[in-house]
Amino acid sequence: MRHGFFQKVFSLRRRKQFFAWQIEITTRCPLSCRMCIRQGLSEWASADMSLNNFEKLIPYFHDVETIILQGWGEPLLHNDLCAMIRAAKGGTETTRGSHRHAKAPSPSVGFVTSGKGLNDHYSAELIDAGIDFIGFSFAGSTAKTHEGIRLNSDFQELVHAVGAFNELKKKRGVPGLRTHIVYLMLKDNLQDIPALPRLARDIGIRDIVLVNLIHVTTPWQDSQKVFSCDERGDVTDILNETQERAREAGVHLRCPSLTAHETPLCDENPLRNLYISVTGDVSPCVYLYPPTTHQFKRIFCGQEHGIEQLGFGNILQEDFSRIWNSRGYREFRGQFHRRVTSAGKRYSPFWLMSGGKGASPLPDPPAPCRTCHKMLGV
Repeated sequence: MRHGFFQKVFSLRRRKQFFAWQIEITTRCPLSCRMCIRQGLSEWASADMSLNNFEKLIPYFHDVETIILQGWGEPLLHNDLCAMIRAAKGGTETTRGSHRHAKAPSPSVGFVTSGKGLNDHYSAELIDAGIDFIGFSFAGSTAKTHEGIRLNSDFQELVHAVGAFNELKKKRGVPGLRTHIVYLMLKDNLQDIPALPRLARDIGIRDIVLVNLIHVTTPWQDSQKVFSCDERGDVTDILNETQERAREAGVHLRCPSLTAHETPLCDENPLRNLYISVTGDVSPCVYLYPPTTHQFKRIFCGQEHGIEQLGFGNILQEDFSRIWNSRGYREFRGQFHRRVTSAGKRYSPFWLMSGGKGASPLPDPPAPCRTCHKMLGV
């Protein structure tokens, strides 16, 4: 333990090593969304992470800024969700204060949800547990569009649940609790996007995040991508209109890139983020460890590929530092480090002074990432 006033101040200001740990607490889901990865996979392992196993992760949270309690399932289905939030925020009675990092600032904790099963009582429990953020998944701004994509979802039920949650948040006086809409853009729901800002405002949402379809497993999903692998998606007018309506409604709109371009490091950022599966396996990214057989299907730019699950160890069975510093994991991250370094040299003052000549191609990313749409910067 470090001592002294300045040491304490600077230790609090130090950026934590990890920005986000995404922890899969369940692989179960009550919906059957058409754009979900499982639509094109023959096998799916339904399971929950036990509260006891989740608590084994708590000693590592001192160096993590954000904990996302979600993987390939619906977090609201987990019976111990609120207990996990409390544990992540402050530890359990048996672990609180017992490890040497107990005084480190607690991480921000939240998840993205379909909203299925969220009622007033559950909302109150989540707020009482100390949840910091919730993203609500919409696939349309009308019932027809939303329910035609998110099968088994009830649009009006979702709208009511989100509005009621935000009203309760306001009554409880917790303005720091952030809520936002996550809208997966598909060709079948583009026409609904301009109406989204007004809907968001009416249910108490001030942030909308538009996202692209990344992991594709069926021909229908491949045909629904808004972006193209070699050119800009033709949705500029729709997004411009939506941006204008967002300004009028006082809503912040975030749009992904629709232009495929070489990116040295995808926004999943395996240098500062990681994924922990429901069974405790540590992977660089959620897209590299779905709960299916060891090899799973991925359609990249129209071509089908078989990808092996990529994990570097099980955090429930061995110390995390051994996993993070293992040879395989270091080599994986090293490939991205080399890409970032090479990109930095490419745009150095000397390179710009030369007129941008002689730029060498970036080193290849790790093999399983070469067929991921995230590497196209979308």
